Amino acid sequence: MAKKKHNFWNREYGNATHLALSATHSEDLEKFTRFLIRKSGKQFLNVTARLVDIGCGNGRNAIFLSKTFGMHGTGYDFSEVAIKEAVHASGDLPLTFEKRLLSDPIPLPNESVTLALDMMASHVLKEKEREALRSEILRVLKPGGWLFFKTFLRDGDRHAERLLEENPGPEEGMYFHPEIKIPEYVWWEQDIYSFFEPYFTVHKLERSHKHINKRGQAWKRRTASVYLEKR
Repeated sequence: MAKKKHNFWNREYGNATHLALSATHSEDLEKFTRFLIRKSGKQFLNVTARLVDIGCGNGRNAIFLSKTFGMHGTGYDFSEVAIKEAVHASGDLPLTFEKRLLSDPIPLPNESVTLALDMMASHVLKEKEREALRSEILRVLKPGGWLFFKTFLRDGDRHAERLLEENPGPEEGMYFHPEIKIPEYVWWEQDIYSFFEPYFTVHKLERSHKHINKRGQAWKRRTASVYLEKR
């Protein structure tokens, strides 16, 4: 299964046929940075601040943070094609990109990171792997550091319910993607709070609103963007 997932993403980053892969940073991440600036100025967004991007893909979000705020840091992804794109696109920015499985330990010192990103990445992990990644993010984040977390949201998503019913995955809340045959986890909103709140303050949870069209039919997948501060 890991090899199949690896090959799929290499193909997509090399010549996308299934997903529309963007080189532009996420609007949800930009909205999060505006929240941080309103709350704390550029305390967490400056040239001394270190970031880590878990599942960085082509590096677009780390590049945005570096270009806009001067941040430095590292992105990890298991697709070597994505990493090559990220290295090329980042140029002389103070960023490094490395091939690494999401389930591997993060090779960074304790409390060395100001901002961590997990954006549509860890939903491919099973429960114990998600817990291990949470522990690793907590370890590398400074006290008061931030995690920007974006993932699939189950609440109100008819697509998710259909996928879970027709293509049940290896664990509760997981389905096998019908085209790429990769298991994906979809979160209930309350489970997001339960998973993170013992370790993080949840400042905000933004839900996407384009999952149902004007005729009341299922349309786009629903997502949640969560602003998390390490306790």
